[in-house]
Amino acid sequence: ENALVSGSHCKRPPSLRYRWPLALDLFVEVFRADRAGCVLSLFVSIVERTGNTFEQLLLGTRGIGTRDPANIEAVLSTQFNGKSAHFRPLLGHGIFTQDGAPWRFSRDLLRPQFMETRFKSFAGIQEQIEKFVFMVKSMSDDGVLDLQPLFFRLTMNVTMSVLFGRQLDTLEAQSGRDEAAFARAFDYAQHKLAQRGRLGVLYWLINGPNFRRSCRTVHEFVDAIVAAALEESDCLPSPSGAEERYVFLRALISETRDPRVLRDQLVNVLLAGRDTTACLLSWTFYLLARHQDVQRQLRKECTDLPSFQSGELPTPSEIKGMKLLANVLQEVLRLYPSVPINSRTALKTTTLPMGGGPDGSSPILVRKGEAVGYSVYVLHRRKDIYGDDAELFRPSRWDPGNKEGPSLEKVGWGYLPFNRGPRVCPGQEFALLEASYTVIRLLQSYQGIRLADDRSIQEKQTVTLVVANANGCKVILTQ
Repeated sequence: ENALVSGSHCKRPPSLRYRWPLALDLFVEVFRADRAGCVLSLFVSIVERTGNTFEQLLLGTRGIGTRDPANIEAVLSTQFNGKSAHFRPLLGHGIFTQDGAPWRFSRDLLRPQFMETRFKSFAGIQEQIEKFVFMVKSMSDDGVLDLQPLFFRLTMNVTMSVLFGRQLDTLEAQSGRDEAAFARAFDYAQHKLAQRGRLGVLYWLINGPNFRRSCRTVHEFVDAIVAAALEESDCLPSPSGAEERYVFLRALISETRDPRVLRDQLVNVLLAGRDTTACLLSWTFYLLARHQDVQRQLRKECTDLPSFQSGELPTPSEIKGMKLLANVLQEVLRLYPSVPINSRTALKTTTLPMGGGPDGSSPILVRKGEAVGYSVYVLHRRKDIYGDDAELFRPSRWDPGNKEGPSLEKVGWGYLPFNRGPRVCPGQEFALLEASYTVIRLLQSYQGIRLADDRSIQEKQTVTLVVANANGCKVILTQ
């Protein structure tokens, strides 16, 4: 360790200050902020007053907090592990809790579904979203409509249909359980996982009967799906041609028939497929309803599509060419990244390139077993990267010729909505395609979308493994 410190010229970073022994006051502050729906804003204020990289001594255990892009790059690219034990009660041994060879196996297994077949799956995405738009039209005459729970239902339908070859109503019949009960259990378990993550080495303190019951409800729902798929796989003929639709669960079964392995991977993909895209859509329409000028410009881009002019549905090539839509989604993901908080644990004693010394430019030491926490939510609000208006929704900042703030053409590791490096999300293009099509079709269907309450309402967030709007997305739709 001494040789590493000397050879790397490591220096100590600033320390996070506390008032109570063992930093108990910080835990109290974090849990209070979480209940009030403002825990991410608290993290922003902590970093603003402490520094971009700092050391913390929580319950006697040293760790590092950072929002330096160079440090995050090092953490995601070198010898660090994730919080597998914290999240295992719900996620088991899936891609989000794995490292090393098991993680590489899961990544290689998932990548074909998300990368190679994203456009082959377009018809399935299209079918589910068109059903969703029809349902919204049937409900919007009643006045105020909360889009957020509908988006969660939509993304569940898309995930089930496209990734697992099932319709949700079929799954409910097979499982013998209500999807709403499953969704409630899934939400509750995720919230507890987030709390376990914030407790660090004391994660085991959050393991109460409601948490265990929620995990069991999720597992039983998915176990029924797996059992049905295994039974059906014995009767299915072998794929006969290149046009056979790729089904993720079927591909997994070709690799293993272990029900536990199948369930764990399925729960991990359900989390990625349902929650992240649903939150992206909810924040998108919340912001569009608050920024009518952007909404009008984006609606024009949607209604100017040749397919719309000729009475047809949007095509993947049209979606790919929509610059304003891309900017809007980039800006939403900047302000509300799908996974706002993360951390990794050092597998061996190592260094991070930034944060040490008075000016923060020297490397710092990270000992084996110490955690490095980073918040993409906090990173994306750095004014030295995004300008003085970093807290504001301004899609034009992503224009190549942006004159209103810093150029983002080389933002690199300063923008991480889907991670980067080896840990980059394999499903990002699939998620963006799903979100883009949904935005287009709703804006094509309605002449106006405004918040149900135009008064200034304090934003509140629900942070689980993702960040959702605690107030929902309550809007009034005008055809």
